[in-house]
Amino acid sequence: MIWKKRGLVWNSGVGAGGFTHAMGPTPFLIDDDTIRVYLTVLDADGRGHVQYVDVAADNPTRVLAESQGSIFGPGLPGTFDDNGVMALSLVRVPDGRIFLYYAGFEICHHIRYRIFSGLAISEDEGGSFHRYSHAPILDRSDGELFFRGGPFALYEDGRFRMWYVAGSTWMNVAGKQMPVYDLRYVESDDGLHWPSEGQLSMALTGDDEHGFGRPWVIRRGTGDYQLFYSVRRTSLGAYRLGYAESTDGISWTRRDAEMGLDVSPGAFDGQAIMYSAVIEAQGRTWCFYNGDGFGAAGFAVAERAG
Repeated sequence: MIWKKRGLVWNSGVGAGGFTHAMGPTPFLIDDDTIRVYLTVLDADGRGHVQYVDVAADNPTRVLAESQGSIFGPGLPGTFDDNGVMALSLVRVPDGRIFLYYAGFEICHHIRYRIFSGLAISEDEGGSFHRYSHAPILDRSDGELFFRGGPFALYEDGRFRMWYVAGSTWMNVAGKQMPVYDLRYVESDDGLHWPSEGQLSMALTGDDEHGFGRPWVIRRGTGDYQLFYSVRRTSLGAYRLGYAESTDGISWTRRDAEMGLDVSPGAFDGQAIMYSAVIEAQGRTWCFYNGDGFGAAGFAVAERAG
């Protein structure tokens, strides 16, 4: 693949609510002319909240509108998402509602944090969301103790399919404890209730990798899937983008070298590039992503050129 970087699109800055960053851009086609990009912005305590920015489908660097501050935020004290939420995928269900799958963060004492997945529901075309439950829809289990996050869901052929990252261990990277998690897969009849453990979908490779970030799956035709994701490497101490293909959406063949989108030394994405999310609109293919500092400078977009 060949991508042409179009640059930064938007940053929360220090406007309403004092939010910073624009993490994990999550595009959703509102209509033929508008892509709504859901973002995670950080408050003064570093907790994630969800906002959105509407951009033009034919030129996503052109901002059309934005939400007035947070539309969804941290959970009640003591819940799995009380230290922030991160929007990751949206699915329009048959009755017209929109399901937002998100990761919830919880600070811990003996380990740094835990991440589990929650669900929020919109009944006003994605303008606002309410929690389905104060408990996670992907909760801990014996095989997935500390992390069941990064959920990406599709509704196809009358069922819900989900890819997420999961793990039960930490490792020391340059004196800092870092999570270890790989890619898992589960299915659901209603999108609300999910198995307690998933099947391994893609394993880490070699000693340099310790995690995959934010899977994003596209069905291309029948029986042909593309996976866009991020790879955490110990040698770099930062994310790079990966790419894989599958005929069933479960077993993947990695083709990272074909991704064709990497860091640009000296730019906002000079040290890291992460959280790719790909969408087609008006006959063109766009990839939204973050650079250094988990979206500290905002979110960016690239256009597929070949």
